[in-house]
Amino acid sequence: MSDARRTRTEWVLTSEAFARFLSCLDPDAERAGEKYESVRRKLVKIFDWRGAHFPEDCADETINRVVRKLESGETISDIPTYCHGVARLVFLETLKSPDRRRVGLDELNSAPAPPPREEDGERRECFERCLGELPVESRQLLLRYYEDERRDKINNRQALADQLGIPLNALRNRVQRLRDKLEQCVANCLGVPSSPGRKK
Repeated sequence: MSDARRTRTEWVLTSEAFARFLSCLDPDAERAGEKYESVRRKLVKIFDWRGAHFPEDCADETINRVVRKLESGETISDIPTYCHGVARLVFLETLKSPDRRRVGLDELNSAPAPPPREEDGERRECFERCLGELPVESRQLLLRYYEDERRDKINNRQALADQLGIPLNALRNRVQRLRDKLEQCVANCLGVPSSPGRKK
């Protein structure tokens, strides 16, 4: 693996770097958050329109690269336009790098996942409804990620990351985003405030 690819894989987004990115979008925190959501949503649509596997991950990779540029001291006057330029490069990389090809989950050999732990009827009903509202690939990814126990779970997650052609850290991040979305949906269904997601 080249030094450039190793560095890109090991770089971790920090809260300070992300805060700087947001402040470049807008000095006002609330407006910056809205602009971030708008930029990310447009990037997801771009990757989806171009037929990229996991367009949300491509959008996140694009934003991460822009954050890194800012962190390295580069001045970017128009963040959304710059993001679109970086998105083109990210998409081309997905086409030119067969060793990083991301296959759909329907191409993987998937084992049936255990049913969610039953706590009470209402919570289970909300959980199943929210899980069913996720895209098929996202739902299968969550179920596969949490199957097995102890060492088998570790091996399963590494195999899943390998089959998807992404680093294990990227797999964890993807699953955490799905968990947060699922937990928020369940909380809304139950009419209670959701607690922040915790990585496992």
